[in-house]
Amino acid sequence: MKKWGSIFSVAALFASLLTGCATSAPKAVDTSSGAAAGNAPANATLAPEKQLVVAGNGATVEQMMKDDIFKKFNAKYPDVKLTYVSGVSTEIVAKVKAQKASPQIDVTVIEGGEQEGGRVEGLWEPLSDKDIPNIKKVGADLKVKDNSGVTVNFTPMGISYNAEMVKAKGLPIPQSWNDLAKPEMKGNLSIAEISSNFGRSALIMLAYANGGSEKNMDPGFEKLKTIAGYMPTFAKTSAQLQQDMQNKTAAYTTWTMARSLVQKDAGLNLEFVIPKEGANLVPNVATIVKGAKSPNAAKLFIDFLLTDEIQTLYGSKLYYNPAVNVKLPDDLSKKLSFDRSKVVNFDLEVVGQKTPEWLDRFNKEVAPKVGK
Repeated sequence: MKKWGSIFSVAALFASLLTGCATSAPKAVDTSSGAAAGNAPANATLAPEKQLVVAGNGATVEQMMKDDIFKKFNAKYPDVKLTYVSGVSTEIVAKVKAQKASPQIDVTVIEGGEQEGGRVEGLWEPLSDKDIPNIKKVGADLKVKDNSGVTVNFTPMGISYNAEMVKAKGLPIPQSWNDLAKPEMKGNLSIAEISSNFGRSALIMLAYANGGSEKNMDPGFEKLKTIAGYMPTFAKTSAQLQQDMQNKTAAYTTWTMARSLVQKDAGLNLEFVIPKEGANLVPNVATIVKGAKSPNAAKLFIDFLLTDEIQTLYGSKLYYNPAVNVKLPDDLSKKLSFDRSKVVNFDLEVVGQKTPEWLDRFNKEVAPKVGK
């Protein structure tokens, strides 16, 4: 596997790519925890409610949230009962929208495309560094539109493959998104439905690899129809993708570098590739649901996610690049590095607006091609 360059800031997702290289997370404002030296934090007067409901992705993300982050937060705020609702980001946004009259979720931590879709729907409360002082530690290049959320980490998309299986079967090492449509992929591939960010990102990149973009998805859908014939089904969740790779029922999948590194630690002989056409980044964005029942606890929780301790934990346990300028161990920093010149800038507003249309088209045009 190539040695990727320095860690990329996700400015590309919201503005434009910066040039040059860096050895840590994007440069941020130098603050402690949002308070002037010697004074109490700006949110010190917030009294948390007795419960907090957090929604986010499943699998390893859910495990770390429950086993590590929740326990650490409860050590600081022992009277807050924490509940986790897992699901893909599209499902979470749909739940929040359905519950708009009486929100059952306080905080979401979801991918940027879905967060943007929710912003357009008016689902999120605006965030302020008055109540969430650690927002000041997040670089301006990670800013979320209208302060409707805050980026807590990010990771690049790409293709992951089982090097042992690929060698044993004489399969190709992927270099292009179009390699997923090679006949050799039949019976060796697992890709998520486009309701998942993993599947949707692959679809958009297939469009880019064939002269299209998020504004012209026809080339991507045509390629995905071919790919659908190589698989018995599209994975419905990231947990299913993970299982397919662990069970070695698939040699290839499309997901993030973070997921690939976690599974490599678990014993799978995985390699991760950013194809020659490039790939997008996946920012995970924390939001407070508009009308949340526990707004104070929500603000304190999001502030906690941006502490150096939790940011380092995201990097060390899940291999997400931190959103704050935290110093990581050299070996971890090297592991999280990649070539940011290959990043493709998705227009998240278009992605958020078009996803329902793409889902409908997927169900009508692509799903019937599965296994044929």
